[in-house]
Amino acid sequence: MSITVGSGDYTYEVVENWARLPPGWSFKEIGSVGVDRHDNVYVFNRGEHPMIVFDRDGNFLRSWGEGMFPRAHGLHMAPDDTIWLTDDGDHSVKQCTLDGKLLMTLGIPGRPSAYMSGLPFHRCTHTALSPKGEIYVSDGYGNSCVHKFAPDGKLLKSWGGPGTDPGEFNIVHNIVCDDAGWVYVADRENHRVQVFDGDGRYETQWNNLHRPCALFMTGGKCPVCYVGELGSGMPVNRDLPNLGPRLTIVDNTGKRIARIGALLPGLGPTEFQAPHGIAVDSRGDIYVGEVSWTNWPTFYPDTPRPEGLRSLHKFRKIPPV
Repeated sequence: MSITVGSGDYTYEVVENWARLPPGWSFKEIGSVGVDRHDNVYVFNRGEHPMIVFDRDGNFLRSWGEGMFPRAHGLHMAPDDTIWLTDDGDHSVKQCTLDGKLLMTLGIPGRPSAYMSGLPFHRCTHTALSPKGEIYVSDGYGNSCVHKFAPDGKLLKSWGGPGTDPGEFNIVHNIVCDDAGWVYVADRENHRVQVFDGDGRYETQWNNLHRPCALFMTGGKCPVCYVGELGSGMPVNRDLPNLGPRLTIVDNTGKRIARIGALLPGLGPTEFQAPHGIAVDSRGDIYVGEVSWTNWPTFYPDTPRPEGLRSLHKFRKIPPV
């Protein structure tokens, strides 16, 4: 019997054990996921094979990036069939072809800027492209800002700083753009998504989110945003229900449309540990990558990690009746 989640037009069937890895391979955990125009799925992970590619049925196609990415974090699929990969352990962003050829590097690999200097990069987290091809980088763990680059890689401007006021950040963890050029930033530890125009001017913010971690924005005039919420992060509230981890679907004003996940973390088919990356394919199916290996001690400090800790979910969209 199939398991369904979500609600209304955003109802899904859980697809268990979707990805078929080669024997002996492991994701360890997943920084981010992406889908190309053919609905092939790119899994940017922290195992021995940083980029693993599957078809939409979960069949293994290829891998690449070995020795290239110390700590996979962010992935953005560009409309020109290239892929932007953000590595917070290497303090750099790399643009690659879909088979792994390096095209451009932003930042100096292995050389972070000074902590909280506002200069690119110190543990950068994610990348987004404007409709004009400008590059936005969220930066990240060792900075509290967003950088905007021209398509040729020239730095145009930066904005932000540590704090809680509009335009300030407390771990700027993810970033997306819509087709109108608005920029949406997951301000994780401030429990909000901030919205800016293309030049970094604050517009509004979405609240009622708990540690928003992953973002995916659909295209079109009425975009929908998928938000992965990381859930509780402290011993004092790790057993408190209804804080996540979970996946929340909102419209472009931040109004909730649907939600996937349980009241508490878990290993069941409808439960999450640490949603960290989201992608949606052309049919509306959702792929969620988790950093379960890193986050396990947060929820279960006295329990050893189980073998084969799950880090990838697929939810197949059920067409509206």
